[in-house]
Amino acid sequence: MSHKPHARASTSGTHGLRRSLSLFDLVLTQILFVVGSGWVGYAALLGRAQAVYWMTAMAVFYLPMAASVVLLNREMPLEGGLYSWARIAFGDFVGFLVAWNLWVYSLGVAAVILFSLPSEFGYLLGASGAHLAENSVASSLIILAVLVLLTIGSLLGLEFGKWFHNLGGASIVTVFTLLILLPVLALLRHQPTHWEPLPFAIPVLSRHAFATVGMMMIGGLAGLEYIAILAGETQAPARTIGRSVQIASPIICLLFILGTSSVLAFARGAINIIAPVPQTIRLALGLSGWGNVVAIAAIAALQLRLIGTASLVLTGASRLALTAGWHHLLPGWFTRLEPRRGTPVNAIVFTSLLVAAILLAASVNTRIQEAFQLMIVASVAHYALAYMAMFAIPLAASAALRSHFPRWLCISSTIGFAATLFSLMVSVFPVVPVASPLAYAVKIMAFTGATNLIATVFYRVRTCTAMP
Repeated sequence: MSHKPHARASTSGTHGLRRSLSLFDLVLTQILFVVGSGWVGYAALLGRAQAVYWMTAMAVFYLPMAASVVLLNREMPLEGGLYSWARIAFGDFVGFLVAWNLWVYSLGVAAVILFSLPSEFGYLLGASGAHLAENSVASSLIILAVLVLLTIGSLLGLEFGKWFHNLGGASIVTVFTLLILLPVLALLRHQPTHWEPLPFAIPVLSRHAFATVGMMMIGGLAGLEYIAILAGETQAPARTIGRSVQIASPIICLLFILGTSSVLAFARGAINIIAPVPQTIRLALGLSGWGNVVAIAAIAALQLRLIGTASLVLTGASRLALTAGWHHLLPGWFTRLEPRRGTPVNAIVFTSLLVAAILLAASVNTRIQEAFQLMIVASVAHYALAYMAMFAIPLAASAALRSHFPRWLCISSTIGFAATLFSLMVSVFPVVPVASPLAYAVKIMAFTGATNLIATVFYRVRTCTAMP
């Protein structure tokens, strides 16, 4: 069963969804989703070559991604985003696998954010909160409270939920602006600082460098397409989503490169890759006086960014279930909309309950904790598979669909596909020390293969039972 309409003819069918997102909302949401604070730590491990690595990753991955998102969305501005594009281009089965891989990625991101919040809050509170993460009852209550808050926000619709996203996007811009200005402040105060805003060094090629750059591409730079999942809830999506990419992209690229330079200026030999931004702010401003106040405010802003990102990925995951239900790839139960607010109630509640079940299982069972950590790491591989499908559309879709794209997009997509394949291949190599790199690689490949096998079996059973 393959769906092959002319994409533009399908843009009006929003199935009762409200168009709540403006260009302003989208720009902040793009920055929120793409700019993660941890990636400047990973990039800083590459030393003075970080800018060369960042710019290379941007040239071979980010720019092709941006071009694909703008042009594919312009032709197919549909709720479901990349899932809908792949379904139109390659049929229901490939579309379903793309939705599945995006869904697994979303669940992994949401789970790791919520799971880390008690530790983040403890870090914010300082000495008084040092043992917060070790208190299972307090940690569970924090996670549950945030998840309930985000679920209620989703049920109220994007007219309300978008403020989580906007606040998170504004917070990450504010924190990175502070981060970038810290070396300037240090120089004005005559504080010894070795700062190079745009350092240049010839990269030293190694397996660790390749693995780090691969993670920087899919883990750090990817994400411009995610907001397209909400195209049916965006004002003039064919134009607005593309404009948000054009406005947000230079900001995103500058934040990553200049932010990494600031981390190198202060942390250098002892970079905390889990929390490089709080570490750098603390090193630059100290632990007392006004510097401590600013540091606490910045760390609090990072928590707002985490909560905003969790809200967005939960929203995206619920919309993937909704659109798959529209196309009869999931039960129609997922398509129920709340009459007054036009939100997919069942899809939202199901997604939140599934995340809660994953977190609960991970908190009470050591083996499930290992599976939980594996899902988090493997989520990057799932995201890479979805991206390979996106880059394949201008290369392998029907001639009728490909005729709507400029020829240069084929060259751009080929480069992006190769970069994504590279990222997928090196994702099996750990960027931090592990007991057995071989076992690590086998687990990543086995987990990714197993989840996609489950998706394939589910699709075959679903389509067979749906046949008359």
